[in-house]
Amino acid sequence: MSEVPACPKCQSSYSYFDGSCFVCPECAHEWTQEDMEAKEAEGQITDSVGNVLTDGDVVTVIKDLKIKGSSSVVKVGTKVKNIRLVDGDHDIDCKIDGIGAMKLKSQFVKKVTS
Repeated sequence: MSEVPACPKCQSSYSYFDGSCFVCPECAHEWTQEDMEAKEAEGQITDSVGNVLTDGDVVTVIKDLKIKGSSSVVKVGTKVKNIRLVDGDHDIDCKIDGIGAMKLKSQFVKKVTS
């Protein structure tokens, strides 16, 4: 912990370490290293089995997915390459061969490990 992080509340660079927590002298906010790690982990998107997803990953679909407004279905085992993570209810943007651009929920995919 050689470098003290900026205050997560007001972004002040004058924060300091005091015993067991960090303190911001400008807004009086106090936080711990565990708070920072939990906040970082909270923003991660995971697949159906808990693997952390990143932009550009390859995933497979684990459940038949009906496409809204169409009679097409994305079948189990369909491989989706080069995913892009986005905020929202459907957190994966991708292109599926034969279907086109789609948004998927991370709970219905599994990361392919090589």
